[in-house]
Amino acid sequence: MSRNRRPIRSGMGRSTPERIFVQGLDLARDIIGTLNFGDMAYLELTGRLPDARQSRVFNAILVTLVEHGMTPMAIVARLTYLGAPESLQSAVAAGLCGMGTTFAGTAEGAARMLESAWAATPEGSPEELARGVVADFRNRRQSVPGIGHNLHKPVDPRTGRLFQVAAEEGYSGRYVDLMRAIGQEAEAVYGKSLPVNATGAIGALCCELGISWRAARGIAVMGRAVGLVGHLVEEQAHPVAAEIWLRTEEEAGEHDTPPAGGRQGG
Repeated sequence: MSRNRRPIRSGMGRSTPERIFVQGLDLARDIIGTLNFGDMAYLELTGRLPDARQSRVFNAILVTLVEHGMTPMAIVARLTYLGAPESLQSAVAAGLCGMGTTFAGTAEGAARMLESAWAATPEGSPEELARGVVADFRNRRQSVPGIGHNLHKPVDPRTGRLFQVAAEEGYSGRYVDLMRAIGQEAEAVYGKSLPVNATGAIGALCCELGISWRAARGIAVMGRAVGLVGHLVEEQAHPVAAEIWLRTEEEAGEHDTPPAGGRQGG
C-alpha cells in the first residue's frame, strides 16, 4: 500500500568533496579556529551563533556540571573501563546513563517546571506562581526539581555565581526570579534549608536563553561527558577501579550468612 512520504530534511550538516557545512556555515572557513566548544554547542542546539553575552552565559552553564569528583557516574565509568579498556566510549556512555533525577539530570525538570508555570499564568507574580508550584509538587508527593542539596546548604555556591553571570549579561529575568521564589517558598513550606541548586539555576538560565526544557538535560550530558573522559584519562595513569571492585567484593562478602535452614560447613 502506498503512503504519503514526508521529505527527509536536516539543516545540521552536509558535505561536498571540497567543503563541509554545519548549520549553513563552512566548517573550515567559519568554525575551525573561530568558535570555542561552547559556542559550537550553542550553534548546534539553536541553529544560530551566540552573541558575546549569550556565549558567556551558555559557557558558564556548560562548565558547571563537568566535574564533581567520585560520583556514582564517575565510578561506574571507571569500573566499565576496567572491564572493557578497549572501549573508552562505552565507559563514558555507562557513566552518562546515571544522569537522572538524583545526579545532574534535574535541569530538565526545573526548566520544564518554570516554562509551564509562566505559560499557564503569564500575568502572575513570581511569588504567586511559586506558591502554586510548590503546593502542586507537595500534593503529588514529589520533590521540587532544582532545589535542595545534601552538601551545599544553606547556599549552593554554583547557583550564586551562575545568577551573577546571568545578571551581568542581561539574562536575569522572570525565570530566574521564579526559580528563586520557588526556593524561598519551598523552604517556608517544608521548614528546612532547600537552596536553589546548580541544576535549578541551569534550568532557569536555559529558559532565559530561550532553550527548550527538552534540551536542558542534553546540555548537562555535554558537560558531564567531558568530565567522564577526564576521569578515564586519570584512570589510565592512576587506576582505582580494581581497588573499588576488590574491596567491595571482599567487604560485602564479610557479611555473608547462610540462608535460614541451609546446610553449613563443607
